[in-house]
Amino acid sequence: MRVIAIDGPAGSGKSTVAKALAQRLGLDYLDTGAMYRSVAFAALRRGIDPEEQDQVAKVARDLELRMAADGTITVDGADATIEIRGPEVTRAVSIVAANPAVRDEMRQRQREWATKHGGGVMEGRDIGTVVFPDAELKVYLDASPEVRASRRSKEVAELAYETVASDLARRDALDQGRADSPLREAADAVVIDTSALSIDEIIAAVLDRLS
Repeated sequence: MRVIAIDGPAGSGKSTVAKALAQRLGLDYLDTGAMYRSVAFAALRRGIDPEEQDQVAKVARDLELRMAADGTITVDGADATIEIRGPEVTRAVSIVAANPAVRDEMRQRQREWATKHGGGVMEGRDIGTVVFPDAELKVYLDASPEVRASRRSKEVAELAYETVASDLARRDALDQGRADSPLREAADAVVIDTSALSIDEIIAAVLDRLS
């Protein structure tokens, strides 16, 4: 089983790089962040406060989640592809992702996915440190807070740069400060600052490590 782990904070370029790398290598791609967003979406849809850990954990265990190869995400039978990227879910996802029971359930599903697909390019925040510490290659992407906020503000046109920057700073603090598998670099990860690099340059740097 061939697993390539791509970790890093929001706006570092994980999704774009992971998708392109998967295509180059002929591997399947998994956005594990979308899994946590799906749990947050399902909890909010049921009127559950993201802070209610036991109730959110039950949502995670009961969740019917389908992630199609074309990027379509179905949560409990509803197409949630767009909704999981909305501001309400974005504000809730780090709280949901800090829930140890939710992380246990999602990690189990991620490992099952990799087994079923014979590996893949998996992006998230704890793939190289916790989910697949023996991955063939671990990459940690980062960028300056200003660059990350600028990238995200272009993706979310309805939010001002200042709002996006504030949300990113809050998410960074939650992701790095959580007790269960916090966001950090694996000791043997290739660390790439993407602030001034093109996607092709990042891909080339990663492929160099695989050759």
